[in-house]
Amino acid sequence: MITNVSLVTVYVNDIDEAKAFYTDKLGFVVGDDITLSEDFRWCTVHQADHPELELALMLPGPPMDSESADSIRRIMAKGSMHGFGMATDDCHKTFAELVAQGVEYIQEPSDRPYGVEAVLRDNSGNWLVLVEQRPYTATDFT
Repeated sequence: MITNVSLVTVYVNDIDEAKAFYTDKLGFVVGDDITLSEDFRWCTVHQADHPELELALMLPGPPMDSESADSIRRIMAKGSMHGFGMATDDCHKTFAELVAQGVEYIQEPSDRPYGVEAVLRDNSGNWLVLVEQRPYTATDFT
């Protein structure tokens, strides 16, 4: 039986730079950082209070074929690769803190039917959605 999601891959341009971004700017901690071969490094980060969900910071490449890896690199270079969402109890405050630390943003906090949402970008071009969720129903979208 599946109990939970435990690992999400986030493609990055440089593992060291991404690790620094996620730990220094977002406050994540390093899970593993192991060089398994000349071509493969296993580096994970997670929130300190949620070690059950790790982000694997991966370079686009093997075992992926070169055409697929090139496609991912092009999307990242455009700054339009979707990463993941992060919950917050105060979107405006968290957004301001992250922007003050130099995190690039795409969209300032905006009211949505499901809460307050902002969109940031990591240093590899991945979108990071910041959401202060509130209760909603399907009728809130009509």
